Amino acid sequence: MNRTLMLTAALALGVFGATAVQARQVCHDVRVKHIQSQDDHRILGTGVGAVAGGLLGHQVGGGKGKTLATIGGVVAGGVVGNHVQKNAQNKKAYYTTERRCEDVQD
Repeated sequence: MNRTLMLTAALALGVFGATAVQARQVCHDVRVKHIQSQDDHRILGTGVGAVAGGLLGHQVGGGKGKTLATIGGVVAGGVVGNHVQKNAQNKKAYYTTERRCEDVQD
């Protein structure tokens, strides 16, 4: 009798426990940006900018000031070159809408 009672209780909990949690699928549209470039990290723009900035910075100052100006020019030129390439890539980008779904449990 004790086994029958325990088996009945386990089955009841299993049936009611399974129906208590319901899953449903929620979908939404997401705008996805596509960049038509193989240089996603903008290495080319950063490198060209750094070289140009270093050359310009080297023309300024004398002694240790020239070295500091060259280093500053490399850093500033790299940042500017990176932004220039980013803007150029953004002009060529296109967008699509994708539907993404996920399961949600209530």
